[in-house]
Amino acid sequence: MKSVHNRAAFIVDPTPAGRSSGFAKALRRDLRRARQSFSDSLSTIGADWRNMVRRLQRAHVDYVVLPIGGPLPERPGPPRGFIERRLPLPPDPFSLQQLNTQLRMVADADNVRGVVFVFRGFSAGLATLQNFRAAVARLRAAGKDAVVYTPYLDLAHYYAATAAARIIAPPGAQFDVLGLYTEVTFLKDALARVGVQADVVQISPYKTAFDRFSQADITPEYRAQLDWLLDDQYDMLTADMAAGRGLPQATLRELIDRAPLSAEEARAAGLIDSVAYDDQLAELLGQARDKDQATVPPPALSPAPLPPSPPAPQDPPRATLKPWGRAWNLLREKPRRHTRRFVGVLSLEGLISMGPSRRPPIDLPIPFVGGAAAGEQTFVGILRRLEKMDDLAALVLHVDSGGGSALASELIGRQLELFAAHKPVVVYMGNVAASGGYYVAAPASHIMSQAGTTTGSIGVITAKISPAGLYDQLAINRVALARGEHAGLYRDSEPMTAEERAIFQHGIEETYRDFVAVVARGRKLTPEAVDAVGGGRVWTGRQARERGLVDSHGDFLEAIKKAAELAALPVDDIHAVSVFDFYPRSAHYTVYPNGSTWLAEEAARLLSGEHLRALAGRPLLLLPYEARLR
Repeated sequence: MKSVHNRAAFIVDPTPAGRSSGFAKALRRDLRRARQSFSDSLSTIGADWRNMVRRLQRAHVDYVVLPIGGPLPERPGPPRGFIERRLPLPPDPFSLQQLNTQLRMVADADNVRGVVFVFRGFSAGLATLQNFRAAVARLRAAGKDAVVYTPYLDLAHYYAATAAARIIAPPGAQFDVLGLYTEVTFLKDALARVGVQADVVQISPYKTAFDRFSQADITPEYRAQLDWLLDDQYDMLTADMAAGRGLPQATLRELIDRAPLSAEEARAAGLIDSVAYDDQLAELLGQARDKDQATVPPPALSPAPLPPSPPAPQDPPRATLKPWGRAWNLLREKPRRHTRRFVGVLSLEGLISMGPSRRPPIDLPIPFVGGAAAGEQTFVGILRRLEKMDDLAALVLHVDSGGGSALASELIGRQLELFAAHKPVVVYMGNVAASGGYYVAAPASHIMSQAGTTTGSIGVITAKISPAGLYDQLAINRVALARGEHAGLYRDSEPMTAEERAIFQHGIEETYRDFVAVVARGRKLTPEAVDAVGGGRVWTGRQARERGLVDSHGDFLEAIKKAAELAALPVDDIHAVSVFDFYPRSAHYTVYPNGSTWLAEEAARLLSGEHLRALAGRPLLLLPYEARLR
């Protein structure tokens, strides 16, 4: 298992700081080296002492029990301040970064057999589930057992579960892996009935972000795009699940077509291993442990001994199962030396927008309003600060965004290009890194995604919603006065004129040429090659790699390893690559109880249309949709 050591998390003010003198930098560097050497020595002594105590105590755990569920974000949220820790804010969800740290400790320990993952309900995307599978695969490659107990057997949970060596489900569970299904609702005719019209200008028919508002039915290009995405996703899902269960892919597809199946039917078909309740796990795993440890008895000697007397009845064997909170301090440790130079990690998540980033206390299911926003002011500032850190060897930029403002994407991408000219940058794509999310990724030294990442969508679109007909129906009279030929270009009181449409078309064509040029320069492709896979087309990570838009597939630990290699840091099992998490200061949670002030402000912006007006008519780099497994 790749060793990564998360040394600290920093809140970084994006405001650039002045440069220090060369002598002061050298002095600080020497002090850091001495401090690190001393810290490594103390860490080794402490680990050896704790291991000796655990051996004397004969500390042993058969299985560590880890509950897994929720969205499984790649990284935990930013550290909360003094006031925030005392407010009734919801806890951060369990992250893949925390999971990988725990699994590394289990893999290092020689006094634990494996892990039991108890599924509690996922709300994660395909790439996230593939990252979970990669974490389980590393655990098994380290010689540890992996068992999944899940009452859920739908596509998302079963896909994650098939990474384990054994799947156990309760009797009442049902195998509900039914395949992939998507549905798009088109609102053009419905909007027309109430007097609302959507004017959309797009770079090509494949840039379908606003088709649901501007079309009455699915276009051939939209249908073709959905077909190639579903085909590739279904192929990789069924191939991975079949390989995990040791079944031919065709057989698994036949079983999916027969679903739903009861738990016993699923067990008989080889889809799961056992049917049991969670309180029976200790006994069930204890029997499996003893069976694995059983040895063949030696051959009988002559004369044959007398038959042994019947053994006294004994309790069935039970495995030792402990939750992480009680197991972690029993695990034997493997000391490593930490690298002085470190890999920095920064996340760009949510809608890409002008201004500072924001991280609300809760996510609202409203397009362009709810959720995090990645502001260009914040990211440009923090990238400039990180570039000046001498011991920062490389940067991993985690991108999970379907895009947003074309201008904001351009400014962030430009700063990343300048950063990559001095230090290696690995862009690690999450579930979605498309449109503006791909724009900012293009200048990176290396782009890594999962096979199921949604990416591409190299294209531009703009839209304007006009409720003029609705105002007429309600007898609302709006009177406008203007000075300047195009002063009302972004108004919503009237639909686009032919002249205005031509202006918007020219703008998105200019933006698209810039987008193509950035991708061509970053990916070492010709503009013609980029245009052939661009035009708004959306790809899976696997399809994007085939087309030269992605360099490799892997999870977060693989991205760290790649960044360390590019920075010439040691990646052997003796060293732990030091990793520092960075968060922009403006990403802090609100300091108001329950976010009431934030909610009031957002409600006012929503009712006034401030968010939508800021986007109306502007060139946007937006993904048409976000696919999730259910």
